[in-house]
Amino acid sequence: MQMPAIRNAALVISTMLAAAGCGRTTADGSAGAGPAAVTIGPEAIAVISVQTLNSGPAISGSLAAEKTASIRSEVSGAVVAVQAEPGARVTQGTTLARVDDAVPREAFLSAKSAVTQAQLAADIARRETGRSEKLLAAGAIAENALETTRRNDLAAAAALDDAKSRLASAQKNLDNTVIKAPYDGIISERQVNAGDIVSPGSPLFTLVDPSTMRLEGAVPAEKLGLVHVGSPVKFEVTGYPGRAFTGTITNVYPSADPATRQVRLYVRIPNAGNGLVAGLFATGRVSSSTRQGLTVPAGAVDQRGVKPQVTRLKNGKAEVVEVALGMRDEGSEMVEVTKGLAAGDTLLIGAAEGITPGAPVKVSA
Repeated sequence: MQMPAIRNAALVISTMLAAAGCGRTTADGSAGAGPAAVTIGPEAIAVISVQTLNSGPAISGSLAAEKTASIRSEVSGAVVAVQAEPGARVTQGTTLARVDDAVPREAFLSAKSAVTQAQLAADIARRETGRSEKLLAAGAIAENALETTRRNDLAAAAALDDAKSRLASAQKNLDNTVIKAPYDGIISERQVNAGDIVSPGSPLFTLVDPSTMRLEGAVPAEKLGLVHVGSPVKFEVTGYPGRAFTGTITNVYPSADPATRQVRLYVRIPNAGNGLVAGLFATGRVSSSTRQGLTVPAGAVDQRGVKPQVTRLKNGKAEVVEVALGMRDEGSEMVEVTKGLAAGDTLLIGAAEGITPGAPVKVSA
């Protein structure tokens, strides 16, 4: 009969002692503090916001100028002057070099003289035809005489056309002794010097137009359905850290490489400021699917359990929250959260994810 009473008394005493312990004071009379707050830096948190996510296959390759011309000689002769150096910016029609024009000029003058003679012969034949037509109408000559003058007139006209064609060819050869830039651009290479003997087909200069660049890349054949002409491509270029560029797919190769099962594609890149240089390596990703949503760093999501979860900082304490994920942006390493969080929520990232749920957390300035 006495044992239950003793146990109840002991339980009451234990409860009182626990209450006294929770409310104990320090030596200076102040109340005892709870667990110490974990202090973290601002780099250990991420604030959720609405951002644009892009999903698509990755591509990589080297940049090249979309317009590149190998300027070659169209005449034979000695180069008498070179007026452009590598790296020089030129406009359309700028003289780059000159070839000795003595022989082409003589041919031009001869062809011009031949045209003058042919023109005189054609004029005489035309007048003779007119005279013969009048004489035939008056009955002064026979019909066959008129036919003869008409044949002579046709022959003279044909000779005149031939002479004019030869003159045009001679004029073109003479003009080709002056090498000019076919469009605005930059001289990237010079393969000729004054005094060199050139012939038709000899390389003289390489001209590039840096205003538009081209990226030649490839995607796996199984991802070809995600790639279309006109799709935007975002990429980064070696030598420009932290700077993003945007281009557009202009061509997709009609067949896959039998060895790698990769399909080549070409991306056109505006380069108005001429900041990009041919030959640089670029890596990017095709934006085959784009949408806006709540995004979090992919590294902030723990997917080792049955459901993905994150560690959220709320009311100064860490708490674990289960979330539902949507699109993943491989380029920015961000992932969409469709359930469990709201814009403005603060997540713990990096080593801070290991803080015990319920522990107080303080973010330093």
